[in-house]
Amino acid sequence: MIIFGKGQNMIYFDNAATTAPIEQVKKAVAEAMEDFGNPSSLHGLGLTAQQKVSYARKIISGALGVTDQELFFTSGATESNNTAIFGAANSLGKRKPKIVVSSVEHPSVAEPCSVLEERGFEVVRVHPRENEHGERVFFAEDFVREVDDRTCLVTMMLCNNETGAVLPVAEVFRRVKKLHPDTLTHCDAVQAFMKLPVKAKKLNADMISVSGHKVHALKGIGGLYVRKGVHLPSLVFGGGQERGFRSGTESVPLIAAFGAAVEQLSANLDERYKHVSELSSYLRSQIAEAHPNILFNSPDGASPYVNSIAVKWLRSEVLLHYLEKREIYVSSGSACSKGKKSSVLGEFGVPDELADSTLRISFSYMNQVNEVNTLLAALDDAGRELVSK
Repeated sequence: MIIFGKGQNMIYFDNAATTAPIEQVKKAVAEAMEDFGNPSSLHGLGLTAQQKVSYARKIISGALGVTDQELFFTSGATESNNTAIFGAANSLGKRKPKIVVSSVEHPSVAEPCSVLEERGFEVVRVHPRENEHGERVFFAEDFVREVDDRTCLVTMMLCNNETGAVLPVAEVFRRVKKLHPDTLTHCDAVQAFMKLPVKAKKLNADMISVSGHKVHALKGIGGLYVRKGVHLPSLVFGGGQERGFRSGTESVPLIAAFGAAVEQLSANLDERYKHVSELSSYLRSQIAEAHPNILFNSPDGASPYVNSIAVKWLRSEVLLHYLEKREIYVSSGSACSKGKKSSVLGEFGVPDELADSTLRISFSYMNQVNEVNTLLAALDDAGRELVSK
């Protein structure tokens, strides 16, 4: 996988952090920069720009199975998550000052919940627990049990960004809506969108957050689905763009790029999933058969796009730099943590000594089996060269 003129041997396994823009995205950006009008302007240039925004909105909303009037563009998933959480709190919090959230959320969900907790909200964090196989997983009943008439919001990620664990969002939201129809449901679908099936109706979600740069578009653009009938107060005021929900001149190149990526990826979601599943299965089988010093942290049933492994006796930071010298790019966990220790692995039962040796191998459809072999060979070399030092 060669990106932006890097060396011919570069291998990129950090797709959960960001993805390489595809050719259709680069073309869409170039065209949108040529048609540089303000989408709010009434002349021809403005109309052309508005048409590009409308087309992208139609493509992305269609991928989510919602109407284009229910999709709002944001600056990224962090803004989308913040808007959903603070919006629910501002709308319903006076009479429903309680939020139920999983214990493994991305910081853009976890931190807003903590802020609201400091402001007097009750925040219940649901933890995974062991199943019959000894794996720590989330059970739908644990979420449902915590929801009551005082709950304004249940928020859960669909796919964990560090381990790939898939949370029981659809079941939780279905049961919550049956018992407490006024409680809002929000799903951070950033690591699932365009990888796993993400449809608002099937998820029973009132709100869904998605991001452009996780699906081969560009950084700085995201989306928030808000179900018709759900009224969230605006957090950004000004010129009334995005139908008054989020003011600020739309970034037409970023929006067009997001739409182009989703349009391209929508055509072969199943094919790409099959390819990445084969890569993930191959990685697991090779580790089990021939690499006793490498352990898999990701649970069974995890998304094949995100694979967490631990290399015994070697620190993650040391391994990152060792692999980078060979032009192999991975991460030690969430890119947002910037090296800070994450609590997520502990929540899933990974011991501290393995958490300190963990690498996240996140695939895209561009990766190939020979790249997995190169990675495993490099990790074996690291074991021989670094453990004895």
